[in-house]
Amino acid sequence: MNIFDRNINFDALFKFSHISASTQEHLKRVYASFALCMFVAAAGAYVNVVTHLFQFSFLTGLGALGLMVWLTATPHSRETEQKRLGMLAGFAFLTGTNLGPLLEICISINPSIIPTAFLGTATIFACFSLSALYARRRSFLYLGGFLLSGLTLMLLSSVVNTFMGSTWLFTANLYLGLMIMCGFVLFDTQLIIEKAESGDKDYIWHCVDLFIDFANIFRKLLLILGMTEVGDANKENKELGEAIQRGRHILIPNSPHPAAIASLYAGTIQ
Repeated sequence: MNIFDRNINFDALFKFSHISASTQEHLKRVYASFALCMFVAAAGAYVNVVTHLFQFSFLTGLGALGLMVWLTATPHSRETEQKRLGMLAGFAFLTGTNLGPLLEICISINPSIIPTAFLGTATIFACFSLSALYARRRSFLYLGGFLLSGLTLMLLSSVVNTFMGSTWLFTANLYLGLMIMCGFVLFDTQLIIEKAESGDKDYIWHCVDLFIDFANIFRKLLLILGMTEVGDANKENKELGEAIQRGRHILIPNSPHPAAIASLYAGTIQ
């Protein structure tokens, strides 16, 4: 029998029989809201990069935090649904604008970093989300304690590195943070399912959990790819200097912006 003659049942492939119909409808609302957040955040990042209207990332971060607290304090109901969706959109917009300075640095290094990081983030998020959806219910909820411990370790190492200024510690913290955020995609997805099965249908707040995971993974990948690009450029410049000393004529590679190199390796952008 020819393997290429086999029919693939895509309906069975995307059938989640272990999840109730009401929870599946809830997940559709969560991911629809998540798509809205992605669009609004992209608009916020674009506006900030092009117009430079929001130059103080601390203020935009504080505004995003304020909207998130307001969203938490507002109960979910039909009467407040539109209001809370507006808060969600505002939170996503400010989160996008807060990425503006990092995006500008990546553009000055190599503009291709941004689409590469986005595609990488989308792939990671999709793979871990599907893993959580297909897995047996509650099979990843045990990760909660490990993930919170990892976040605590990251916080402590960041505080220590503020005084040490170690590039190695910053890089290790970056990769550890990426792994922790991937774990949170698994944990949050299954936690959303369990909450929905228990009657919690607040799809707007559940969307916030997943959006924060995605934004953090994207930020980590931007930093990792930017630092890798800077490292490769520094290696090329070193080879250039050695070749000049030997009297060879070679093409001069494009060097990243010096300020971008300093910002990435100093760890000033988290």
